[in-house]
Amino acid sequence: MGDTAAAAPAEQRRRAGRGKGRRTFWRYRWLYLFMIPGVLYYLIYHYIPMFGLVVAFQDYNLLKGITGSPWVGLDNFRTVFSSPDFPVLMKNTILLSVYRIVFNMLPDLILALMLNEIRVRWFKKWVQTLTYGPHFLSWIIVYGLVFAFFAPGSGLVTTFMRDMGWTPIDVLTNSSVFRPMLILTDIWKSTGYGAIIYLAALANINQELYEAAAIDGAGRWRQLWNITLPGIREVFVLLLILRLGHILDAGFEQVYIFLNVRVYDVGDILDTWIFRRGIEQMQFSVPAAVGVFKSLIGLVLVLGANKIAKKMGGSGIW
Repeated sequence: MGDTAAAAPAEQRRRAGRGKGRRTFWRYRWLYLFMIPGVLYYLIYHYIPMFGLVVAFQDYNLLKGITGSPWVGLDNFRTVFSSPDFPVLMKNTILLSVYRIVFNMLPDLILALMLNEIRVRWFKKWVQTLTYGPHFLSWIIVYGLVFAFFAPGSGLVTTFMRDMGWTPIDVLTNSSVFRPMLILTDIWKSTGYGAIIYLAALANINQELYEAAAIDGAGRWRQLWNITLPGIREVFVLLLILRLGHILDAGFEQVYIFLNVRVYDVGDILDTWIFRRGIEQMQFSVPAAVGVFKSLIGLVLVLGANKIAKKMGGSGIW
């Protein structure tokens, strides 16, 4: 009798829990409905294609498919790591990624801080429009602009410098300035859009903190150092962790469009090499092995950076 009496309340709690779950689901049914397209997108384009990773361990043949291609184990990885191009590719990829992290995140932050200090609304909107605009240009258009100004022998800037008797600047085929040119064009294109996230974080800072600081006699620089920067620190760390996860990407679209044979020694990266091997030479297994390698490195960096961020007092990304 005692066991039966104890089981009855437990069964009632389970029924009440199921009833509450159904009511909650029905209450937020439209939110779940709107969530379906996003879930399907990630399922179809991100999770199902992960089964294709098996290609990295096969001598993949397009006609035989995944099920008919022979298994070669780690041979594709050995091919990648033993390639004489691999050290150069890794060096170029890591350098460009580090340059992007170091020189791209700070302009985003500085622009957001400057826009946050502007009090004239029409001027602020004008600046935002000018800085956001380049983000919506494709890299083909950006390359066309750079080529129009700096093309060897025919660019506007090149022609002007030659007519003035100066030495023309070769930014497209000169190995010593190719990387800085990539970083500068990336800053010009992405800084305005990247500042949006910081502006959203700045908008969430409690304005009463600034009022209290002003009453205590703190100037704008002191408020910036003690209130503004700590208020957006978590966002900065979050973006840094996410960028570290893509450290072996290095911006394929931009590099591929600007790349030419004269700057292969400083501009050829893993993704452009993968493109040539996979698409142009129809060798799918070796590029797939590089993709697996990149994913593992990105996973390790994200996990490590997240752990370090938590140890330093941050919240990380989970």
